[in-house]
Amino acid sequence: MADLPDSAPKGVIGLVAALGRTVLDGVASVGRVGRFAARGVSAAFSPPWYPRQILAQFMAVGFLSLPVVGLTAWFTGAALALNIYSGGDRFNAETVLPQIVALGITRELGPVLAALMLAGRVASAMASEIGAMRATEQVDAMVTLSTDPRRYLIAPRLIAATVSLPLLTLLADIIGVAGGMQVSKLLIDLPPAIYITNTVDFITHWDVESGLIKSAVFGFIIGLMGCYHGDTAKGGARGVGRATTSAMVSSAVLILAADYLLTSIFARI
Repeated sequence: MADLPDSAPKGVIGLVAALGRTVLDGVASVGRVGRFAARGVSAAFSPPWYPRQILAQFMAVGFLSLPVVGLTAWFTGAALALNIYSGGDRFNAETVLPQIVALGITRELGPVLAALMLAGRVASAMASEIGAMRATEQVDAMVTLSTDPRRYLIAPRLIAATVSLPLLTLLADIIGVAGGMQVSKLLIDLPPAIYITNTVDFITHWDVESGLIKSAVFGFIIGLMGCYHGDTAKGGARGVGRATTSAMVSSAVLILAADYLLTSIFARI
């Protein structure tokens, strides 16, 4: 690219330089995350494994997230049913409420909201835990004791997040549909048996499977962002705090971006 002429205003030169630095920093960040992800995946698929660490992360990521995911799913299904009822009432289309609730929950709202809840709870916790270990030199102590931090810290969290979120999403789908069923019983006096029959007849295997595939990708993103920002935290307690916030925000943004990308792909299948 040709250099800017000497007559170019200094403000323009500074703006172009700042833009260039931002682009280069962004590309470098993507490269660092990609390299970190490759090393984490390699550690997850090669021995030695640490079953106790993996089980502990399953408990922290999956089991302890059940209440928040369940409540979120129920209120989401109920609110979705209310909106569908109020909108469908204008066209006398209230009877399609079960089908739309089930489709919206299984394909989109169940995976995305469960992932966002997990990002707020799990990604930040991973970042703060690993960041504190990095700040107190516990990670360096592992290396001194010939323990690979990637296998002991990173791999169990990636495995737990990637596997746990689809299971949580499946539960969220069931609870969300149940929330819509309860609202439909109160609003249009639709018997639960008919609601369930309409849902089962309308929903296909792919509707559920596509949501579970999304959830696995979202879970990997959550684990990756939590571990990456925690592992790269610097600056003591303040750096750990920044890493915690960055892990949550970057997870949420990447989840929404990945959701759009996967939805675009699945729409062509």
